[in-house]
Amino acid sequence: MQSSQEDLEVAEQLLHSGKIRHGLFFLHLALEKALKAHVCNKTMDIAPRTHNLVRLAELADLKLAQQQRWVLADMNPYNLEGRYPHILSPIPDKQEVLRLLCKSKETIQWLKRKL
Repeated sequence: MQSSQEDLEVAEQLLHSGKIRHGLFFLHLALEKALKAHVCNKTMDIAPRTHNLVRLAELADLKLAQQQRWVLADMNPYNLEGRYPHILSPIPDKQEVLRLLCKSKETIQWLKRKL
């Protein structure tokens, strides 16, 4: 969870400085690490090598609200864009970026409290 928090801080810095793709990648990474902490806690084993946030939540047996599930699904593509730049989609507008940041932060805080 500590590494997740560090990645969240980096994501915020990148997003606020206009580095949107990199910021969203780090935001995805922060969510992924928080979810993997739950997977490890649930399974008592190392989390699988997947970046699919929704799948990680399922493996952790988390009872997500529908909006949390949507946030995870909305954030999933930003892992791929960060790793495979040849599949870039249009950069979201400022309001969408702020929505993703706000909802992701809320989800990470919820995950932190649940651990």
